[in-house]
Amino acid sequence: MRRLRTVVVAALAASALITAPAVALAQGENAVDVTSMAPPAKVEGVKAAAELNIQYQIQETGYWCGPAATRIAISAKNGNPPSQQQLANELPTTTNGTDWIGQVTRVLNNHVAGGWYETKEMPNDPPTQAQRDLLWRDIVLDVDKGYAIVANIVAPANNHPPGYPNYTIYHYFTIIGYNSDNMTVKIADPANFGGNQIYWLTFNQLATLIPPKGYSA
Repeated sequence: MRRLRTVVVAALAASALITAPAVALAQGENAVDVTSMAPPAKVEGVKAAAELNIQYQIQETGYWCGPAATRIAISAKNGNPPSQQQLANELPTTTNGTDWIGQVTRVLNNHVAGGWYETKEMPNDPPTQAQRDLLWRDIVLDVDKGYAIVANIVAPANNHPPGYPNYTIYHYFTIIGYNSDNMTVKIADPANFGGNQIYWLTFNQLATLIPPKGYSA
């Protein structure tokens, strides 16, 4: 069991599946450059790749990405996870979404034995090399031990996962696998944008999506 360490910070914008055309980046702007980023530090003594078995569900409302992503993560360890409605009540989630990743951490630890989850903030945009190293290490070690990770992301129009509409998306999704040979991560995305439910992202792109939010790992 890891010691639970939560860093409390001032709330940023409500973090759920919220569309914000007013803050979308212009279509003509250049995409985020991830080619120059150094690879994260290698994690020794783990498999080259691993994936978790989970129960996938599409989020039941436009603002329940937090409860849905949390349920997916719980299902990796608990074969009878709570409903999205119950988790929305516990987080709590409102029509404005789920405010902070720390709420997800608390609920995960209520439903997954061992108090494993911690809140990890990534306030720097772009993230520092130390933050990238920690994110990769958390993904590899968590997935190897059977724990899925919930990430709170901000995806502007020039840096989207597959199928996302062309404006800034505030969202939660679940990380359920990794492949260190090609530095990719497997995502279970409750939004189902364009029918994209479970897909692979490069680690570099994931690392640009989380700031200035955080993740539960």
